[in-house]
Amino acid sequence: MTLTAPDPRALADDEIAALRRDFPILATEVNGHPLAYLDTAATSQRPEVVMDAEREFVETQNAAVHRGAHWLAGLATERFEDARESIASFLGAATDEVVWTSGATAAANLLAYAMGDAAPGSRFALGPGDEIVATEAEHHANLIPWQELARRTGATFRYIPVDDRGALDLSRLDEVVTPRTRVLAVAHVSNVLGTIAPVAELVAAAHRVGAVVVLDACQSAPHLPIDVATLGVDFLFFSGHKLHGPNGVGVLWGRRELLADLPPFLTGGSMITTVTMERAEFLAPPQRFEAGTQPVSQAIALASAVDYLRTVGMDRIAAHEHALGADMVARLSAIDGVTVIAAESGAPRTGIAAFTVDGIHAHDVGQFLDDRGIAVRVGHHCAQPLHRRFGVTATTRASVALHTTRDEIDRLVAGVADAVAFFGRA
Repeated sequence: MTLTAPDPRALADDEIAALRRDFPILATEVNGHPLAYLDTAATSQRPEVVMDAEREFVETQNAAVHRGAHWLAGLATERFEDARESIASFLGAATDEVVWTSGATAAANLLAYAMGDAAPGSRFALGPGDEIVATEAEHHANLIPWQELARRTGATFRYIPVDDRGALDLSRLDEVVTPRTRVLAVAHVSNVLGTIAPVAELVAAAHRVGAVVVLDACQSAPHLPIDVATLGVDFLFFSGHKLHGPNGVGVLWGRRELLADLPPFLTGGSMITTVTMERAEFLAPPQRFEAGTQPVSQAIALASAVDYLRTVGMDRIAAHEHALGADMVARLSAIDGVTVIAAESGAPRTGIAAFTVDGIHAHDVGQFLDDRGIAVRVGHHCAQPLHRRFGVTATTRASVALHTTRDEIDRLVAGVADAVAFFGRA
């Protein structure tokens, strides 16, 4: 059942079948059913080339980067920096604007703690009278660090609310983002609603008052074309494990001149120029923010994941996932007793649907689907305030990827309808 007109850019069925062969885990069976993995928003699956890239490095090139003078260390350093170039190209950024982190949460905390340690008079110095703004739709990783920064500095924390349809309420934006605003933190795509934030409008409002914009791209970088110049934001971060890459690695991008004005967050080896017993001097970004031993094999694998996605084509991935997501939302919404949060938000969205079923706990829905080999996420998805906004404590969330098929959406919809019938009879 197709509820949206075909997009000529979307992946064809035979292309999706070929892509699926790149992901060994998709051959798994659960209780005799083929695995339908609809939990990419939590953790994505990795194509074989990504695992091969990390394994090849560990087997043939592993050494400490930016340290040793021997041949192997030089090769490892070259591969590490080549990976940084791949990420920069993926983002339309300069190579020296890409900072490796251990994940998106680490990237957000790096920014928040570095700003909190900025010298008086710095553009990042915060204190009483200053304001930090986020949105009601944030993942905890792009919410709590800013709440804590406000607490540490005496700044005021404010937020842009979500309206009844699930869209950001910008009707009073000028009253929330004011000349006192120093930071605006926003998710590019909500990990619950799947809605795409109006970044251009938010950036314009923030820049009018001299605030910097921090964009959480965890749910957009794997699914939408990203160009930092077009977005106009000041900082952006995402995690590897949501982008068909490994765990333990993430990326923070920042404008060169802004990174240069930030003090380091973690200190130690490899981020210094000179150390005496009295003081230390630090390298320029990005190395200033990369203290200690880096996730080298993970960074190389993440670059491989980025190259894989670019080969498929981010515009084609976006078109495929948009079509699946629209069908998924419409068909789930049509089931009696099922409510998809923000189904009618009016905002552009990706392939995420978080829903409730009348009288059935989300965990029971998830278990029912799991018995049929359909993997979804249940709970508050690290977005308690957003769930509270809609009067629920938990939802069942399905999320698609480039390898998701229409048959898997059919199975999801049929499974939810059967769950309604089953628990209704019980």
